[in-house]
This record gives sequence, structure tokens and C-alpha cells, in this order.
Amino acid sequence: MKTPTTNEQHTSVLHAAYLAWMNAARLRQDRLRNKRFTYGDQWGDLVRDQQGCMMTEGEFLASQGCQNITNNLIRQLVKTIIGRFRSQYIKGGDSQQSEAMARASRDNELDELDSRALEEFLISGCCIQRVDTCHKPGGNEHVRVDNVNINRLFVGAMNDTRAWDCELIGQLHDLNIAQLLRRVAGGNQRKAAWVRRLYTDGADSRLADFTTRLGADSQLGTDFWRAADGRCRAIEVWTLECREVIVCHNRREGTLTIEPVSAAHRLKNRPDVTMRWDIATVWHCRWFSPMGDLLTEYDSPWAHGSHPFVIKLYPLTDGEVHAVVEDIIDTQKHVNRMISLLDQVMRSSAKGVLLFPETALPDGWTWEDARRCWSSANGLLPYNPRYNDVKPEQITANGTNIGAYQMIELQMKLFEEISGVSGALQGRDPAVDSANAYQLQSENANIALSDVYDTFQAFRRQRDRKMECLMNQ
Repeated sequence: MKTPTTNEQHTSVLHAAYLAWMNAARLRQDRLRNKRFTYGDQWGDLVRDQQGCMMTEGEFLASQGCQNITNNLIRQLVKTIIGRFRSQYIKGGDSQQSEAMARASRDNELDELDSRALEEFLISGCCIQRVDTCHKPGGNEHVRVDNVNINRLFVGAMNDTRAWDCELIGQLHDLNIAQLLRRVAGGNQRKAAWVRRLYTDGADSRLADFTTRLGADSQLGTDFWRAADGRCRAIEVWTLECREVIVCHNRREGTLTIEPVSAAHRLKNRPDVTMRWDIATVWHCRWFSPMGDLLTEYDSPWAHGSHPFVIKLYPLTDGEVHAVVEDIIDTQKHVNRMISLLDQVMRSSAKGVLLFPETALPDGWTWEDARRCWSSANGLLPYNPRYNDVKPEQITANGTNIGAYQMIELQMKLFEEISGVSGALQGRDPAVDSANAYQLQSENANIALSDVYDTFQAFRRQRDRKMECLMNQ
């Protein structure tokens, strides 16, 4: 059996990263739709008209002579949940935080980051943060936390809600050349010149050749391989790898260390050291250019020994992600349709139409005179019944009593039931007279959302543990 070369191993890692990113295409599409509905673009779903042509729901409604009206309930729901999170989990603070942790929280403005991460969590069912170290202007390292956009992240297949079965994860970076060289050159001028040439000398043709050899579609996966605005695309890939190691017990010093297999020859002549062969798992990082070049690689440099990402996918049943917003889109669409229908009925109903018999028009009057007199306040409209007793008559048709109001009210109640965000949670005027009953309504509303809040709190605790490892190492 042929042993793969180092270059083949690196290429297979990059290919696995590409496949992981492509497998999440459905998740990114669902997230984009949820985002559209959250921020008010709620008529963009595609439908077929009577001729079978594809068009958006807004275009189809306009072709029927109706005006598409949006009453955005989803946005208010998201703002309510985030507002409750800020008041219950942020304003109170954590009295058990150490001084160093509190300082790192202030430096990274975690209150704001977490609020935006929760908003993303509600929209896409995913929240991802990166916990890393960077240098301050004075030269000291400090912990840095950043939210990661799901469009920039790829992760291997997982089924564990804690992400303990994750074996591949990474991020797409769009950097200018100076940022890229600081990341991968390691202060080596010759390596920096080499990296610079990779991104300038025939990069487009090399990218096309590499994606062809890899069996990837450079057009379908454009967002994976190419950066926008003339920046340099770099692909950071973390993999969980197994390695042969030697576990060394130094009886004189009372220490236990793990050494690579290559150190066995050096240690075998030491009588105070007992050695044992074993298999260890290590998180290993590789940075690639989109042309397949390995820019740099290293093992996890942090005390926690893992990758820098903190990830929570909800609910991850059979590996699937379903956001909170996803559950209420159909109800939101129904509310918009009913309001648009009601508006169309009201606009097409007769309102104040005047029936004026031609024979009743006074001598010397024109229809413009009659129109002006009828529309003026305290106007006097004479008429001349020449042939019979007919007279002008105003008609107002009530065409809105079609049950639309009751249907809209029903949909609004269903919206609250499905989302779990009731009027009590939103701070509306109580529908009950008893303060205890209103308090009970608020508590029940909080119970309905406790799964969302507790899941997000578990994500924050996991993030804090990684921050503490970096601060204490």
C-alpha cells in the first residue's frame, strides 16, 4: 500500500475543508432566508405564476394588482429576546468573575459581542466565536474574542451538541498582504517574499489548475476560493490528528511528560526515566493559499490544547440546525398576505360613490360644477327631476367584513404561541387585573424561552473557559 506523501496529506486536508464548506451550503441558504425575513425583506420567496414562470411573491402580488405590505413581527420578536437577555444576564453581571476575566470582558466588549451573537443564534441557529491571543501596542499579549460569520466558517460533520466529536474546523480569511505576512511569515523575510510571489505570479491560472486537479468546482465554490475587493484569501484549517508518542515518567523529578517517538533513542539510556508507547490526539493547524500552497502549520499553542473556536449549533438533532426564526416564517407570511388582501379589498370597495342621474343635472351646470359642489364642505347640490323623482344618491359599500380581521387576530395569537414570546414578555399592558396572574404569565413566557437562553449560556461558559486557559498559561 502506497504511503501518501506530505503534499498529498496537505492536499487531502484542504479538500476535506472544501467539502465541509460545500456541505453547509443548505445551512447558509436557510440562514440568508431567515435574515431576509428578520430585517423586513419578506416577499422574496420564489413562486410560479399561472404560466409557470418563476418570480418572487412580491412580483406575483404586484401582477395581480395588489400592494405587498409588510408588518414585520419577527424583528420585534428578536429584539424582545435580546432585550430580555441584556436585562437578565448582562446588567446583573457575574459576581464570581475574577478581576482578570472581568478586565478581558471589558477589553473585548463581550456584552455587545454576546448580544450580536445571540441575534445570529436566533436567525441561523449558530453562534461562533474565536478566542485567540494578540499583541497590544506595548508588546504584551492579551486575549481577543471575535464573532465569526457562519459564511466564513466550515466544520466537519458533528452530532454531539457539545461539539466534542468535531474533528475538522476552520475559517476563511480575507487579508491584505501585510496582515497575511504577519500571520504566516513568522518574521522570516525570505518566507514573506515567497508568500508575496504566490499571490502575484499567475495566481489565477494556478488556482484554476489546482481546483481542477482537486475535483472542485471553482465556479460553484467561488466564495471558498476567492476573496473580494482584491484581498488575499487564506484558508485556516484545524484537524484533530493522532500521533505516536512516548510517555516518560521521570522518577527522580516526579514528572510525567509526553515526547515524540523520535526522542526514544535519546531517553532509553536514562535509568531514571520509564518510557511507554502511546497514541495521542493533537489539534493541528494549517494555513493554505487558495492555490493549494501550505503557508504555515503548527500544533495548538494554547494550554487547552484545542482549536480557537467556540461553536454552538441548535438543536443539532441528527446533525441538523434549525433556528428560532425558521419556526415563525410561515405565520409571518400569512399575516402579510391577510393584511395585503384586506388592503386590496378596502381599496377596491366603493367608497362615497355618487350616482347622479343625467336627467337630474340642473340647466347650465356641467359635471365639473356638480363634482366641485359635492366635494366642498357645506355644499349645496341642486338637481332637476325632469322625468321622475330620481335624485343623486351616494353609495358606500362595506366589502371588508370578510373575516380578515378575525384571521389576522388568529395569526397574531399563533405567532405568540409558536415563538413563545407573549405579550407579557414584551411588556404590554396586562390582559388580567391581578398582578400575580400577570407575574405568572411572565414566568411562563420565560419558561418557553429557557431552552434558547440556557443553550446560549452554555456557549458563553465554554467561551469563558477558553479565555481563562489563555490568561493563565
